[in-house]
Amino acid sequence: MQYVNLGSTGLKVSRICLGAMTYGSRKWREWVLEEEEGRPFIKRALELGINFFDTADMYSVGRSEEILGRALKDFGPPREKAVIATKVFFPMGNDPNQKGLSRKHIMHAIDASLRRLGTDYVDLYQIHRFDYETPMEETLEALSDVVRAGKALYIGASSMYAWQFAQMLQVSERRDFARFVTMQNHYNLIYREEEREMIPLCRAQGIGVIPWSPLARGLLAGSRRAGTERSKADDYAHKLYTAAADEQVIDCVQQVASQRGIPAAQVALAWLLHKPGVTAPIIGASKPHHLDDASAAVDVTLSPEEIATLEAPYVPHPVLGHH
Repeated sequence: MQYVNLGSTGLKVSRICLGAMTYGSRKWREWVLEEEEGRPFIKRALELGINFFDTADMYSVGRSEEILGRALKDFGPPREKAVIATKVFFPMGNDPNQKGLSRKHIMHAIDASLRRLGTDYVDLYQIHRFDYETPMEETLEALSDVVRAGKALYIGASSMYAWQFAQMLQVSERRDFARFVTMQNHYNLIYREEEREMIPLCRAQGIGVIPWSPLARGLLAGSRRAGTERSKADDYAHKLYTAAADEQVIDCVQQVASQRGIPAAQVALAWLLHKPGVTAPIIGASKPHHLDDASAAVDVTLSPEEIATLEAPYVPHPVLGHH
């Protein structure tokens, strides 16, 4: 495993981040693995040298955080060697104050996440989406107070428009608030709209890019063609990826993978790891080979010709994944 700085910070993270959305409760999503099914994947990630783990309070309504926290405590190294990231924004109940990025919700949510994770602090606390109903100064001040209280070491953001992110960075600088160090955005071979504005902004500002859905919800690994359980049940994937051009991208990934004699997932992840600004793709794992493929992708070097082949079929997409 290779390790790099998280953005412009001194924190070292593995080039692959394990996302914990897959581990939780089937009552939340039918493709989710229950705790005893999910724990071996967290253990295997640690064995492969992965030290970076991402979850969110809304995954299985808190269950994912509980599973990740227990597994890291049981299998993992001392707390200072694990990098734990979680997120806040989506509803955690029916009350109007149990969602969003108000000061009230952030202060409650961080304490609840820490209890579920069984830790005194998280390394990275991220806003899961942009909150149109809360002044950004209120959100940024609350996040700064979370950092000053020692409950989070760094803060990050997730999918939003580049102008929104730029404005938040500017307010943080003007008000001397804690500054975002990461952007967790939607970025993969099928969806590359982030290359237009968000990724250049992040590179200019020293922000680490940690893409979600690096395999396009498994499509780039062949899940839809294989008819996997998740590909059938994942309605969100069908909303994101439908264009005929998407299938052509998948064909090109299969072509390069076949020529190299490696799984398609390794090719798609290797492409992402080649892209400037990308720190660590966040991968999901529900089968043993998923983690091994992701780990092996770190050592795959694509030629300029292969990269050109992979990128050739791309067509512009509408903005996807901000909501």
